[in-house]
Amino acid sequence: QVQLVESGGGLVQPGGSLRLSCAASGFAFSMYLMNWYRQAPGKERELVASITNNGGTRNYADSVQGRFTISRDNAKKTGYLQMNNLKPEDTAVYYCNNRWIQYEYWGQGTQVTVSS
Repeated sequence: QVQLVESGGGLVQPGGSLRLSCAASGFAFSMYLMNWYRQAPGKERELVASITNNGGTRNYADSVQGRFTISRDNAKKTGYLQMNNLKPEDTAVYYCNNRWIQYEYWGQGTQVTVSS
């Protein structure tokens, strides 16, 4: 059974940090491209960051460049999103996504709220 389980979300003050995790099971995680998306209320889902299956290439949305870091541990079948210097506009539900050829899996999402 394929599962992607995100954790690590919560309420944080502006300027604070959070680390999201995405634990995978039921598929060959190390073969898959991994992405983090987010969706704020009333807005479309947007791609935040991506990392290739071996971690060799990482890409970021302009809005998070320099503040967020995507990483993965294939031995643990877990991906991460380290978020620093958080801003109110980062408030959203964050989703882990894994993709390989025609196969694609999504997590259930974790809420991140940045507010004073």
